[in-house]
Parts: sequence; C-alpha cells; structure tokens
Amino acid sequence: MTPYDDELAAAGLDPAAVLAQIREALAEDLPAGDVTSLATIAAEAQGTGVFAAREAGVVAGLGVAALVFHEVMGDTVTVTDRVPDGTRVEPGDVVMRVSGPTRGLLTAERTALNYASHLSGVATATSHWVEALSGTRAQVLDTRKTLPTYRALQKYAVRCGGGVNHRFSLSDRAMVKDNHVVAAGGVVPAFQAVRAAYPDLRVEVEVTDLDQLRELLDVGCTEILLDNMDSATLAEAVRLNDARGPAGRATLEASGGLTLERAREVAETGVDFISVGALTHSVKVFDLGLDLSEG
Repeated sequence: MTPYDDELAAAGLDPAAVLAQIREALAEDLPAGDVTSLATIAAEAQGTGVFAAREAGVVAGLGVAALVFHEVMGDTVTVTDRVPDGTRVEPGDVVMRVSGPTRGLLTAERTALNYASHLSGVATATSHWVEALSGTRAQVLDTRKTLPTYRALQKYAVRCGGGVNHRFSLSDRAMVKDNHVVAAGGVVPAFQAVRAAYPDLRVEVEVTDLDQLRELLDVGCTEILLDNMDSATLAEAVRLNDARGPAGRATLEASGGLTLERAREVAETGVDFISVGALTHSVKVFDLGLDLSEG
C-alpha cells in the first residue's frame, strides 16, 4: 500500500500496476545507486524541489511523479502545493513542491519528470483537439496506438485533457478493420460473424465508402468508423445516417489522416467522434522543470 493508492484507483488506474512500472523505471537508473548524488551531497542535506511549468498547457501525471519520490524516499518526502491533474497552467506556474533529503530528490528527479512531462504532453495535445471541436457534437477519441505498457497512463492523460477513451484492449470491444473485412468476405459477413460469436460485445466496423456504410446501416450496425474520407463524403455519411432516424442511427467515428488544422472542418460534418492516434503515439513532451533549493 502507498499513500497514493486511493487517488490512483479513483483516477481509473491500477495502483499495483503503476507502482510496478515505477519500480521498473527506477531500476533502469539505479542498478548501483545514484553515484553522483552520493559523492557530492551530504547524507544529512535537506532540500525542496519546485516543479514549474515552462509553457502553457494541461498537466497530468503529477500523482505518479509524487509516487516516484515516495518510492525513492519513503516517508522522508513531503509533497505540497500539487495542483490537480487536468489543471490548465501558464509558464512559471508552480505545480508541485517536494521536500526531503537532497540526495533522494535528485535521484528521483528524472524519472518523476519523465512521467509528468510525457503525460502532461498527452493531456495538452488532447486539450487542443477539444478546443478545436468546441461547439460541435464531436468528441476526440484516443486509439490503441500507445507506448507499450503505458496504455493506462496515456489514456488517463487523454481524459485529463478532456478527451474520451476508445477501447483499451482487443477484448473489451470488437473492431472490424479492413483486413478483417477481406478475410470475412465483406463488411456485413464480418459484422455478423462477430455478433454471432460475441452477442453481448460492442462491435464497430470500419468502412471506406458510402456503399459499405449503407450495407451496415441496413443490418443494424450501431458503431461505424469512417476511414480516410474527405469532408464532403463525411457529411454525406452523416446525412445518410441521420435519415435513419434516432432508432436506426449509428454513432459515426472519423479516422485517418486527420490534423488539428482540419479538426473543425471534420467536426462540422456532424460526426460523433474523431479518433487521433497522434494523441499518444507521437506527442511532444510538456516542458516541466524542477529547480532545487537547499536548506
């Protein structure tokens, strides 16, 4: 048990899994201790590290960063002035202070910053898409294009930025993509095969043209991904879908080749979701720094 278990669980994270990942990350840095800090810093030295934003954005992962310090320093560390994950910050804003033995602060610093900077980058990127879609019915979705072993954390950061999570694994929802369609002999046979095998599971099917969309609407598919369509085609897909009325309407997700510059145009076609792999697979880290003061 750690002091952060309840907080992590409330955020939809598995505390044991997060702690195991942190321990693995620290093991990369500490096969034989932090030799520089051991050599240059007195064992009794105390200090405070101030985490501050160096750019504008949305922070996430500060609780994970705090847990890194606790894992290294135990109850000798004190965390104060931590802003909630999901807070929008400006350059110079202090987001957290950590106080304790100076050796421990510097030993944990990089690992803590790696988590908080990366997850804040995901949250900030997501917030830009949320802002671009404001006023439309479209919501931004993440994808499974996540860093291995980081999926839960990255998807948590997406939520901090105002986005919505897609499926977490290959088991919690069926996603029929182009290769499944080829193997099954068409979008309808693929959809029906999944529905027969897993009658209680949500099924989403990817289409590349309006004919496939019509076929799926005719057989009652309720979740459809519109892949790599231009805005005019997306708008026609929405029109065809809405014409079915509330009872026959599917949720429509636009995906493929989307950019932030095009986000508003795509949202205004009337799609329900826009999925963006770049939220997690190629996000720029958020510039967070830690400045140390001793005493």
